[in-house]
Amino acid sequence: MTRAPPGGDPMGDYMRKSLVFTLVASAAVGAVLILGQAARETKAETAAKTAKNKDPKVARGEYLVTFGGCNDCHSPKAMTDHGPVPDAARLLSGHPVGAKLPTFRKEDMGPGKWVLFSEDLTVCVGPWGVTCAANLTPDENTGIGLWTEEMFIGALRTGKHMGAGRPIMPPMPWFNLAQATDDDLKAVYAYLKSLPPVKNAVPAPMSLDDYAAMTK
Repeated sequence: MTRAPPGGDPMGDYMRKSLVFTLVASAAVGAVLILGQAARETKAETAAKTAKNKDPKVARGEYLVTFGGCNDCHSPKAMTDHGPVPDAARLLSGHPVGAKLPTFRKEDMGPGKWVLFSEDLTVCVGPWGVTCAANLTPDENTGIGLWTEEMFIGALRTGKHMGAGRPIMPPMPWFNLAQATDDDLKAVYAYLKSLPPVKNAVPAPMSLDDYAAMTK
């Protein structure tokens, strides 16, 4: 029988250490993969439960509002490196009251000239005057909290505030929404009513002269 030299077997020690390291590393990677999979499954289960618990009409309305781009004008924005994104804390609450309104030159407005938007897209200026995006949350004093389903559908069918008031001004594309089915408009209404109410008294539409006087 051959004995190892007094100094030991360097190659054997190296192989044993490598094997131990490989086993430890494999176990660590396996643990990370298992934890990652568990986290993904937890998120998926949470999302599935949320979707399951949400009223189908509300879920349909949320889809239509998101796909239809309602947040583009009706939600205040948070500025990011990629531009403005809807502020989740003030979703669909309209042009924020107290926000500094930009000035413009009246001579730049008119047929064949400019239509302007504010930085967060909640104010639009054109030949018709100045429009601030409305508060669509269910706040009773400043939003649609007192609107009935019939009023809401009437507004989008006729282009009149609450279905019987002043004209709904550009750039609100009510004439496109007027083509939607009653079921889809009822779903949008249900989703808007499910939002947290945000108190935000948006200014009514105004003429170019009134706006210019207000921003002097």
